[in-house]
Amino acid sequence: MSLSAQLDQQRATSAANIPPELMAIMSDATQQLRLSGLVEQAPKIGDTFMHFELPNQLGQTRNLGDLLANGPVVVTFYRGGWCPYCNLALRAYQQHLDTFAQFGATFVAITPELPDISLTTTEKNELNFEVLSDINADYARALGVVFSLPGEIRTLYAKFGVEVEKHNGTGQFDFPLAATFVVSKDGIIANAFVNADYTYRMDPQDIIATLKTL
Repeated sequence: MSLSAQLDQQRATSAANIPPELMAIMSDATQQLRLSGLVEQAPKIGDTFMHFELPNQLGQTRNLGDLLANGPVVVTFYRGGWCPYCNLALRAYQQHLDTFAQFGATFVAITPELPDISLTTTEKNELNFEVLSDINADYARALGVVFSLPGEIRTLYAKFGVEVEKHNGTGQFDFPLAATFVVSKDGIIANAFVNADYTYRMDPQDIIATLKTL
């Protein structure tokens, strides 16, 4: 089943199991994010992708320049290991990792979660790619793909048992948009997916189609 189909299935499951009044709160927050203009300001195809230097789940520093020296780089952002949509996407990308590598591409994920937490996410999903911790969401904010979780959603997530501060650090409620970028070896964005709705992600087949052109 494609990632897009899996996400459709997860949306249907959520709609069936979450009370309508709570779904309405989340839908309204997503709509407000759409209207904020943040997506329109995000990096686009043809832009130079901003340099990063971030620790992976083992605390080892990785930077974009070193990764690009080996070929194209695919960068995906995710909210946290507590998010079912994120986990579906991460597992789908893992399944296509060998195909990405056939085109010389390195795949990395970036999350605001602390390294110890991202390590748990990596182990739980049996990921063989590096997960980089963007502490305080500083890099994603500089890139222009960060929003602050509204108060009513923080309360709602707490009711769902999601302890955001446990994952991101005390006082940290900033999340990246659902975003994936395919960056060519020269650092230029060859494909970009940025969505205000976290239930949508770039499908692996779209990544592969782009890598074929590089």
